[in-house]
Amino acid sequence: MTTAERADGPDPAIVDGIDVDAVASAVRACPGVSDLADSRFGDATTYLPGRRVTGIAVKGETVRVSVRAKWGVPASDLLDQITAALMPSLADRRIELVVAEIDDPPRLASPEPFAPPVGTNASLPAAVDAVHSTNPSNSALTPAPPPAP
Repeated sequence: MTTAERADGPDPAIVDGIDVDAVASAVRACPGVSDLADSRFGDATTYLPGRRVTGIAVKGETVRVSVRAKWGVPASDLLDQITAALMPSLADRRIELVVAEIDDPPRLASPEPFAPPVGTNASLPAAVDAVHSTNPSNSALTPAPPPAP
């Protein structure tokens, strides 16, 4: 049973006058939404005969939408996107947004790892080591000499 399957037959999934499949499709199309998300206690899931629609729940005058947001999208922008997408179909219903998850940040292009010159025990680039050892204002960054015996 998946959230993308439609029930057999021509009838859409209507709950209290709301087509939950259409709501799910509209939310998934929002640029800040990675996908719909299941909530911890299933309170943002619509249960239908033979299937369920995760991330959408119609409760009276409120439609709860639970999403996994894309990294870097402010919650206010996410709400604006979802509200704009759903207003034609929800009319006077209140939208309750739950940001259940956030995608991992994109991997940053990592520079090549530092390799010290051959034959040295340097753990820092020479320029960094020189700054620490010759600049008196960085004395807190250089280790103190060992105490005299």
